[in-house]
Formats: sequence, structure tokens, C-alpha cells
Amino acid sequence: MKVTLLGTGTSQGVPVIGCECAVCQSLDYRDKRLRVSVLVQDNNRTIVIDTGPDFRQQMLRERVKNLDAIILTHSHKDHIAGLDDVRAFNYLQQKDMPVYGMAATLQQVQTEFYYAFEDTKYPGTPQIQLHTIDDSPFAAAGFAITPLPVMHLRMPVLGFRIGNFSYITDANLIPDATYEKLIGTEVLVLNALQKESHPSHFTLGEAIEVAKKIGASQTYFTHISHKMGTQRSIEKELPKSIALAYDGLTFQL
Repeated sequence: MKVTLLGTGTSQGVPVIGCECAVCQSLDYRDKRLRVSVLVQDNNRTIVIDTGPDFRQQMLRERVKNLDAIILTHSHKDHIAGLDDVRAFNYLQQKDMPVYGMAATLQQVQTEFYYAFEDTKYPGTPQIQLHTIDDSPFAAAGFAITPLPVMHLRMPVLGFRIGNFSYITDANLIPDATYEKLIGTEVLVLNALQKESHPSHFTLGEAIEVAKKIGASQTYFTHISHKMGTQRSIEKELPKSIALAYDGLTFQL
């Protein structure tokens, strides 16, 4: 199984126009972060976790020509805003796009992309097939997926485990029952927003402690705010087996 981190950034802490801080001035490609999304490929099957505003750009960059399903973690705009662009895959594949998410997430999808669900559709609108999931294991495009319930302040969010790969974004609390589902994870991708305290995201320090508790062989931090600092400066502060992720990072499991 091949996993590609399509984006590792966030809309939070976005720099103002004309910002001259170290991150904005950095020439390190790892400091140029699109919104979080993950591409998982295996045996000619392809799924994406989250379709943020940069979805189209990410698909073009990775030259994705076939997409079998989309899995949504939650309904915030930076995780669903690009869903309209599935219409390109509808055209290429001549079929609806299966989209999996919690009931509340799919309800928001139907609200924001109402034109895709009208009885009489305008030609060329996205063709979306909704599938409601909860915290029970499910299958999508042949992948066996285990949901990982977490909390984003007061909002339930789903992480996902596929094989020995576990992905959690937009969380500041992981219930004990979810920690049990994470046992045996080899590669963990976990959100770490910034160093400063935040009401709904793990800070860098908190994420390090969570990563140590889960004990994956390799942990990558994602959903990285502009406020975090440059890749080069932060990587010096991280324990062995923990690293900042970057857009385009690929690994095999």
C-alpha cells in the first residue's frame, strides 16, 4: 500500500499578504503547505481522505487519473471545499463518486453542494453517491477501514486506520477506546497545529506526548499552522521516530 500526504497545512494561522517571516521567505519546499489530504493506493485502487480547497491542485500534481472513493473526516470547509472538483473524475470514469462520512458531515455536504442533489440537475454538476458511516469498520473501494473517533473541541471527528497506517487530524482529545484501536500502528499521521495552546487542536508538545503513547514506529505531524515555524527549525526539536510531514511525502506499508 502506498500513502501520499497530499497536503499538510491548514487555513488557521495563514500569513497576511506581504508577510516577511521565516516561513514565508523560506526556499525549502517543505514549508509550502496545502490543506490536509491523504492519497492511498493499492492494487490499482485509489481513495482520498478529505477534499479541501486544494483538492484539484493536489490531484493534478500527483497525476491521479482514477479515484475510487472519498472518505471525509468532518465537515469543516478546509476538508470538504474541493468536493465540487470530483466532476472531472465523473467525466473520466463515467460513474458517480462514492463519498463516505458521518451523518452530520454528509448533511453539510448536501447543504453546501445542494446543486449536486437536486432532482433536476444542471448538466455537468458533480455526481456524488453518499454513504453514511459511524465508528464501525467499513469497506470502501476494497479497502478495509477502521474509523478512529476523536474530539475537535466539542465536534466529533473521525480519523481512519487502514492496515497499519493510522491518520488523525483536527483533534485535541483521543478517547481511550480509540487508543485501543491504534495499537500496532506502524505509521501514524497526527495533527500538531502550533507550539502555542489552542482550544481544538493538539499543540506540538501535546502531539509529541500522544505520539509517544501510541508508539508507532514512525510518526508524522500534519495540519501544521504557519505559526509552527520552518521545517528545518522544528525538526531539531523532535524526538527520534517523530518528524514534521510535508506535502508530497510518500511511504509504503
